[in-house]
Amino acid sequence: MNRRHALKALAGLALCPLCASTGFAAEGAHWSYEGDHGPAHWGDVDAASKVCSVGSQQSPINIESSIKSNLAPLQISWRNKADMIVNNGHTIQINTPAGDGLKVGADSYELLQFHFHHPSEHLIAGKNYPMECHFVHRNKAGGLAVVGVLMTAGKANAAFAQIAAAMPDKAGDPIKMKAGVDMTKLLPGKRGYYRYSGSLTTPPCSEVVNWLLLREPITVAKADIDAFAKLFPMNARPPQKIDRRFVLMS
Repeated sequence: MNRRHALKALAGLALCPLCASTGFAAEGAHWSYEGDHGPAHWGDVDAASKVCSVGSQQSPINIESSIKSNLAPLQISWRNKADMIVNNGHTIQINTPAGDGLKVGADSYELLQFHFHHPSEHLIAGKNYPMECHFVHRNKAGGLAVVGVLMTAGKANAAFAQIAAAMPDKAGDPIKMKAGVDMTKLLPGKRGYYRYSGSLTTPPCSEVVNWLLLREPITVAKADIDAFAKLFPMNARPPQKIDRRFVLMS
């Protein structure tokens, strides 16, 4: 079996965790962001996660340059409010109700969940942001589209403040928040974005992700960033090699 076919097979093995409502990380396997179970060792977590080490389209990346392109606008249809929050041991995640979606050109996806990283996983010209939010969507074929939103300290964001106030301080099952979060409040005013082909940024690192990283960050209160950082001092995978990929910019 050649390398390309092997990677496809590994990606196929990783599809099962994508069905889990609580996250996309490898279930039952121990991994972390530091030490003997940190990112350098994720390829040893299990057979499905081997692609973390040998993949050629891994995420996140450092965006040093991009190609100006006539990309389709992001048609975001998030009409519902999300009220199920979980500390899954790796991040704070909000599970979303059915019915919200994303359309990019002819491709349609359903929103499954969103979660946060501290600091940002993607770098822009070698610099990261205090945090990054990932809105994870899936199409009927199992492909993923993740809308990434960079976050910086500044004026408070009501939606993130609501999440920060409700964050469970220990890992456990999802719990219901007092009120639903208006997810659109976590988006910047401008929707220009970077687009590239990549992977999940946690095990099993499946290379099935269409990354859509918004160019304009949102601002959130520093106190809310600090509250998240108290729970997760560092939960960001280091940037991966871009290899032969191109980053497009709308």
